[in-house]
Amino acid sequence: MTPTKICGLSTPATLDAALNNGATHVGFVFFAPSPRNLSFAQAAELAARVPRHVERVGVFVDPTDELLERAAPLIDAVQLHRTAPARVAATRGRLRLPAWAAVAVRTRADLDVAKTYAGAADRILYDAKTPEGAALPGGMGVRFDWSLLDGFRHPLPWALSGGLDPSNVAEAIRRTGAPLVDVSSGVESAPGVKDVDKIAAFLKAARP
Repeated sequence: MTPTKICGLSTPATLDAALNNGATHVGFVFFAPSPRNLSFAQAAELAARVPRHVERVGVFVDPTDELLERAAPLIDAVQLHRTAPARVAATRGRLRLPAWAAVAVRTRADLDVAKTYAGAADRILYDAKTPEGAALPGGMGVRFDWSLLDGFRHPLPWALSGGLDPSNVAEAIRRTGAPLVDVSSGVESAPGVKDVDKIAAFLKAARP
């Protein structure tokens, strides 16, 4: 199975569905405007259920140092949205955790932003650019044109996100060669409400 991250988990039952069906990464959101936002108590409860071979990724949007430092003991990597390369590098160094830098994509020119994170991040997460004025940087079920990745020389290890779901993830992997895929809203029954059957279907579809 292609390595797979189920993002925005918020209950033991949905976390267990991800773990029992083979997710390699789980995402915990620390961003108050998101319907997937966790309190530190919730995050601690979930983090304790994750076996060591599964990576716990904390998801942040231009976070404060205080937020990062409080979350750091509960996670194995940081995923940073709307965060400049220098800030990503500083966060990575201070927390001593691998850093994923999210790059919002709508056009081929947007991919060039990924190059600015070389040396600053450990992984690029290509996500669909959300509409202007949107409160959330992701998790809205929007996908970008995967053909934009054709021939692109990735500056770092990378992951594909944006609009993936059980019906299209196999095609996405074939089409892009993504070494890791990331889903959030595509396995939900309502914003922020994960569906255990959709999680299982997504992870099954991600198997070769």
